[in-house]
This record gives sequence, structure tokens and C-alpha cells, in this order.
Amino acid sequence: MNMIFNRLPWLNCFNGRRESCEELLPLNEYNREPVILNVYDLFNVNEFGAARIGLGIFHTGIQVYDKEYTYGGHSYSNSGIFEMMPRTAEIELGEHFHYRESIQLGYTQFTRDEVMRIVEQLGCQFTGNSYHLTSNNCNHFSDAMSRILCGQQIPKWINRLAYFIDCVPFLQRCLPTEWMSPM
Repeated sequence: MNMIFNRLPWLNCFNGRRESCEELLPLNEYNREPVILNVYDLFNVNEFGAARIGLGIFHTGIQVYDKEYTYGGHSYSNSGIFEMMPRTAEIELGEHFHYRESIQLGYTQFTRDEVMRIVEQLGCQFTGNSYHLTSNNCNHFSDAMSRILCGQQIPKWINRLAYFIDCVPFLQRCLPTEWMSPM
């Protein structure tokens, strides 16, 4: 396990030095695997205009090596990250998830095994009981994983509503508490 940290000390990314993350990625033209962001509309609210003004409610997952990794909350202190078949959230997570689009963010040169170790390490940060609708959600996970895998952020519009609600505490109090964090 320490081999990956010695080869690629990307843990600096978690210490607030994000500008250094891209420099730490391996430079090699071969063995490049696409990193894809799968975006889902949550509920049907996005159909009624919210997404048109840039304030939609979205769920995301990162697809790499034919698997999609995403994050959700539960009441335990172990990882909230799980994998599923790409673009199947409606089947795997429920009818409120509707596939919207896939966005290629870049390429990674991490191997399949290294990606699994990265997911394992991210599980320490993205535990089930640390999920929060506005400050630590699936989009935050997708952004962190994308930065590590290919040095790219997810598009800002995806998590804009969560950021907006987080900045205006009154709006947080308007939402049901069971939506904010797992029980």
C-alpha cells in the first residue's frame, strides 16, 4: 500500500495544497484511461427550470476502468464510497436519479489497482456518517477523485446549489434535517 504513496505523493492534495496536485501526476503518454463524470438529475425538479438558471440538484459519480464510483451517506464511520455499473443510478439507487450526461474530464495513468487504492484512501475522508448534503456530498467526492486521477475539477454548475445553500444558513434551516446528514 505504501508503494503508491512513495511513487505518487498525491496526499498533499488533501492538505489544502491543491495547486500542487497536477504537478504530482505521472507524465507518460501510454496507458491512459479516460476519467468520466456521470451526471444525474435528482428528482424531477431540474425539469421545471431550476437547471436552466444553474441551480439544479445533481448526483455524480466518476467512471474509470468500466466502473463508476460515487458517495452516499449512512450512519457508520466506514467508507460511504461504493461502485456500480456506469450510468445506472436510476436502477441501482432508485427512481429519483435520472441520467443526464457524461463529461470526459481527462485521462489518468493510474492502474486499475492504484485506482482501487485511491478509492480506499478516499473512503477515510468520505465516510458514511460524514456525508452532508451541502458540504460533503457526492459532488465533493467526484471533485476530489477527479483532481487526484487527472488533475481536473468537476464543472462548478454541478454543485452550485449546495454551495449557495451552504453560504446562506437560513436556506439550510428550510430543508428537512433528514436530508442534510444520515441518521
